[in-house]
Amino acid sequence: MTTYRVPLSILALCILPWLLPSKALAVNVLIYGVVCVGYNLLFGYTGLLSFGHAAFFGAGAYITGIAIGQFGVPWYLAVLMGVAGGAVLAFIIGGMSTRTRGIYFSMVTLALAQLVYYVALQASSWTGGENGLRGFTVNKINLFGFDINFLDPVNKYYVLMVFAAAALWLVSRILNSPFGAAIEAIRENERRARTCGYDVERTKLLSFTLSGTICALGGTMSALHLAFVPLESLHYLTSGMIVMMTLLGGASSFFGPFIGALVFLLMEDVFSLWTSHWQIIVGSIFVLFVLFLPKGIWGTFLSRVVR
Repeated sequence: MTTYRVPLSILALCILPWLLPSKALAVNVLIYGVVCVGYNLLFGYTGLLSFGHAAFFGAGAYITGIAIGQFGVPWYLAVLMGVAGGAVLAFIIGGMSTRTRGIYFSMVTLALAQLVYYVALQASSWTGGENGLRGFTVNKINLFGFDINFLDPVNKYYVLMVFAAAALWLVSRILNSPFGAAIEAIRENERRARTCGYDVERTKLLSFTLSGTICALGGTMSALHLAFVPLESLHYLTSGMIVMMTLLGGASSFFGPFIGALVFLLMEDVFSLWTSHWQIIVGSIFVLFVLFLPKGIWGTFLSRVVR
């Protein structure tokens, strides 16, 4: 099954925009699916619960927007800068947070992410402060010598899907490598993994950095999609949403993050039409999923198919 998980996942993403009520919703599922794939590498496969991954998502978006809007950098270089900036930030935060364990690790990631949020809030000349970052738009994208109208929703989806496919391929390669076996060993029993000779601290730091890098890629995709970066992309509520999406789809399942993003965004679209307090309904459904489907939607489906 692991041999075909990347092509099957890409095939599912190819047909996704034709199954949903709007192409904009499909693009959002794609973006947050990538972010949750990155988060799942740390939470689902390494066993580390972070409440601060909005920092990397927002950093990737802000760096990309600033590079395009204020420095006139081509979109592809801006994307690389956003991903690289997110990777550096993840390495710094990971270096401090992976020294702790359990709930202390989660609280440290939350505190450091909020520090990034307030830095962006105060640096209003660069980030736009409370109003968010505006003033950059990518109208056309040149791929392999062809000019693509990026304002067309279908074109936009399939261009961004290239980044999603790259993220899926990277995560699959990581999980199939000896490093993937090492992080899963740490998740199952950190003390035993240390006894077996693994450098646990360095492995956790590398996993944290890779996770943050993929989340930053999702942030660059969001910046290209919206041509706007809201300050809320760095807020702890965004971190909580990433955790919820990952758990809904199924932590430690390969395609689960996309399923979780799809279900969460569909519920948000539907329930927000009924009430402004849609979070109460979504939160209640999330609690039911945690109680009765602890493996998530996709994880439960796979376990029953295998059985």
